Amino acid sequence: MKLKSTQLKLTPGTIISLIVLGLAVLCALFPQLFTSQDPNQGGDTMALLQPSFQHWFGTDAVGRDLYTRVVYGARQSLLGALLAVVFGLIVGTILGIIAGVRRGWVDAVIMRIVDVLLSIPGLLLSLSVIIVLGHGIFNAAIAVGITSVATFARLARSQVLSVAGSDFVEAAYGSGGSAFQVLVRHILPNSLTAVFAVAALQFGLAILQLATLGFLGYGAPPPTPEWGLLISESRDYIATAGWLTIAPGIVIVAVVLAANHLSQTLRKAA
Repeated sequence: MKLKSTQLKLTPGTIISLIVLGLAVLCALFPQLFTSQDPNQGGDTMALLQPSFQHWFGTDAVGRDLYTRVVYGARQSLLGALLAVVFGLIVGTILGIIAGVRRGWVDAVIMRIVDVLLSIPGLLLSLSVIIVLGHGIFNAAIAVGITSVATFARLARSQVLSVAGSDFVEAAYGSGGSAFQVLVRHILPNSLTAVFAVAALQFGLAILQLATLGFLGYGAPPPTPEWGLLISESRDYIATAGWLTIAPGIVIVAVVLAANHLSQTLRKAA
């Protein structure tokens, strides 16, 4: 039994967000559809060319086509963000469900751990984890995922506690349903909708965090195209070749805003 069902409204903003995210996903999965150039191929004679019909975003300091590197960078950035969200979603939701179902000292211990995680700034926690795990996009994604565990755990716990006190759950127990049956058939289906909506928001935040780590040099190693690394490599040319930072920056902002808008739409429909 479900508490409510609200149809997802496809507003113009939602449609634009879906298009932006869809294009980003296609770039991550099939970059060859959008460019035929090699993201790591350049030349001194092609260095720092301004945006043109031949090079839409211009070229970087070693002559590599920036548009091609942005397209190929979607794979590292989006797949890394997806891994981070999936990790945080699974671990955090499991902890939240256990805390909400078991309650007592189990709930107290889990929520104290959650409070500790929430008290540490996300970037500081990510950097601490990376120092232990080592550099690389995979380790950076795990580090970002750990920072979101507390958010998912607290939300999942609150949803489980809210649904568990509903009349239809009490009726399910009264009709002879076991604790496991009630949990699977009634509590979880009505608790996870809000969690999945927040996952879209966390996806956008994960992109920003991974870009920040990449900018600081803790993400994908050069010459791997990754959005944060692209901005980092071009910071010495902001005054003379501003397009090197503007283009990947706009792409990051567009994808993050699209993910945030989609998250708000899902939360309203939940």
